[in-house]
Amino acid sequence: MPTGRISPSDDDRRKLAAIAAALGEIGLSLPGSVAVRSYRCGKARCACHADPPRLHGPYVQWTRRIDSKTVHTNLTPECYEDYKVFFDNAARLRALVDELEELSVDPPETPQRRPLAEGLAAGAP
Repeated sequence: MPTGRISPSDDDRRKLAAIAAALGEIGLSLPGSVAVRSYRCGKARCACHADPPRLHGPYVQWTRRIDSKTVHTNLTPECYEDYKVFFDNAARLRALVDELEELSVDPPETPQRRPLAEGLAAGAP
């Protein structure tokens, strides 16, 4: 808990405690996103170019950044089922961080806080 002249309200402290507890329950997580895609190939006479097309796939594709480069990995359905809990944990982790940032951005209500210009005019530090 940060210390200083401005402290979170009791409601904010409860929200912070709930976020901290939820963060403690998250296990391993994998970064990136997962998408299920179907493709057309390069063969002109393939059924994927027909009308209606019969696309190749579906393929489960995991996309993430490694050393500032986007990396795609195709996962087998079995591998995806094994890793699904890690992808779900990553999504939950991102949601909790968003909640924490939202809580941090909203300043606490402090009746004794004066606007900066008013404090400088009064000679306050």
